[in-house]
Amino acid sequence: MITLNYRDARPIYEQVRDGLRRLIISGAIADGEKLPSVRQLASQLAINPNTIQRAYNELEAEGWTASVPGKGSFAVCAERAEDNARRRELCERLRETASELRAMGVPQPEIESLCREDGEE
Repeated sequence: MITLNYRDARPIYEQVRDGLRRLIISGAIADGEKLPSVRQLASQLAINPNTIQRAYNELEAEGWTASVPGKGSFAVCAERAEDNARRRELCERLRETASELRAMGVPQPEIESLCREDGEE
């Protein structure tokens, strides 16, 4: 499972995050499998629940987990997580490009047209 090293320079939440990520990548936690609750894992590791929550939040932001309100957090397979990360990266680049085009005076309908598959100038 997850082991914490209190002599490690990294914060505890990063160690928890990295440990869970390793378990997802290795398949020890299967795609779609429910992760332990925040309280359960905090109790198991004898650390503050806020620390676990921070690790879970980061895993979700990175695309390694998905949370379902009232149900918990679930693992996302490595391939999908990588796809999610690439998608976020491309969306951010698109936002930046659209913002730059607007600053150059390109009308919004033209930018939207460029974003459609059939976008023509």
